Amino acid sequence: QVQLVESGGGLVQAGGSLRLSCTASGLRLDYYRIGWFRQAPGKEREGVASVRSSDGSTYYTDSVKGRFTISGNNAKTTVYLQMNNLKPVDTGVYYCAISYGDSWSSAEYVDHWGKGSLVTVSS
Repeated sequence: QVQLVESGGGLVQAGGSLRLSCTASGLRLDYYRIGWFRQAPGKEREGVASVRSSDGSTYYTDSVKGRFTISGNNAKTTVYLQMNNLKPVDTGVYYCAISYGDSWSSAEYVDHWGKGSLVTVSS
């Protein structure tokens, strides 16, 4: 059984930084994307950032490019999301996720979800 254990999140002022971490266990396939989706109140879940297990290829949604950085161990079983220069629009629940496909464009392609971590950015 695949489990995703998350840590991090919290309350920060605009311009501040937070780091999220996620550790995956029980994986039976070597090829996957692992990263985060987020969901703001009243909005759909959106893909924020991910990294491909095979070659470390990364994806970022446009709104976080230059501010967020995803990294991980060589096996990509533990990943981190460093979030800098946070803005109030970054507020939401951040879910660690794994997809066995190569798309991070929709939550429907996600195969496993973490429980989520709340990130609140105050203005």
